[in-house]
Amino acid sequence: MNADGASAAEPRPRKRRPRQATAERRAEILRAAANTFGSKGYKNGSLAEVAEQVGITHAGVLHHFGTKEQLLVEVLEFRDTEDVRELEGQHIPGGIDLFHHLVRTARMNVDRPGIVQGYSVLTGESVTENHPARQWVTHRFAVLRGEIADAIDQVAAAEGREVSRATAEQAASAIIGVMDGLQVQWLLDDSVDLAESTRFAIESILQAALSGDRRRPPLG
Repeated sequence: MNADGASAAEPRPRKRRPRQATAERRAEILRAAANTFGSKGYKNGSLAEVAEQVGITHAGVLHHFGTKEQLLVEVLEFRDTEDVRELEGQHIPGGIDLFHHLVRTARMNVDRPGIVQGYSVLTGESVTENHPARQWVTHRFAVLRGEIADAIDQVAAAEGREVSRATAEQAASAIIGVMDGLQVQWLLDDSVDLAESTRFAIESILQAALSGDRRRPPLG
């Protein structure tokens, strides 16, 4: 009660700012969509199922993302954002740090099978005719190959070695292929040690690339 005898107003709970609430809702929808598309694929996974998981309507999902195709693209981008969330500058590092990051990502993926499943299903589906994720996935692989090849060049330079660009790009393609393939194996059989198998594969490919012409290829 104040000096005039009037009761002091109770402090009101702080409300979330509209932009913060919108961002949180979008993140909820993206996680739900990743779960739906991951378990049923893009074509069979409906927006109604996505909406039901977050307690909104089909129209509510469209309000945030416009179309199902745009939701799909943002699900894929959301996964990449999650991978670098804890990194300085929130972007993939270079040099040897990139390869440590890839192994850490594999270790993180063990605790988020839904995101891994969604990514594996959608990238696999993207090879089909007129799939809405095809352009995004193609571009992502091209960028990632370039980043990994650049990192191999940087590691080679730091060790005073020479690696041709062709070899660096072949190694980059191999690393991406092995990582994605191991994820599929792990999703089907969790006895596969995703993190350690990824580390072994990356170390082996990186070592082969850095050895260049000095290595003795067992396959001739």
